[in-house]
Amino acid sequence: MGSDSQLEYVDEFGMVGPRPITDGQRQPLAVDETTGPEVGTRLPDFTLQSAGGDTVSFHEHRGNEKAAVVFFRSAVW
Repeated sequence: MGSDSQLEYVDEFGMVGPRPITDGQRQPLAVDETTGPEVGTRLPDFTLQSAGGDTVSFHEHRGNEKAAVVFFRSAVW
C-alpha cells in the first residue's frame, strides 16, 4: 500500500473506503430515508442503457419472466 493518506478505512460492516463515514464526504442515511423498494414489490417500468448502448425497457425486456434487480451501493461515492 502507498503513503498514510492512501490507507483504506474498513467500517463496522466490512465496507472498505479511503475515509471513515464521519469524514464529511461519506454520509450515513437519515433514519427515515428509504433505500429502495421492499422485496417482492412490483417495480415500475424503467429504461436503462445497456452496455452495448441500446435502450432497454425493464418490463418489455423480461416479458412474463420473473427478474431479480440488484442495487449496488459502493463504499465510496
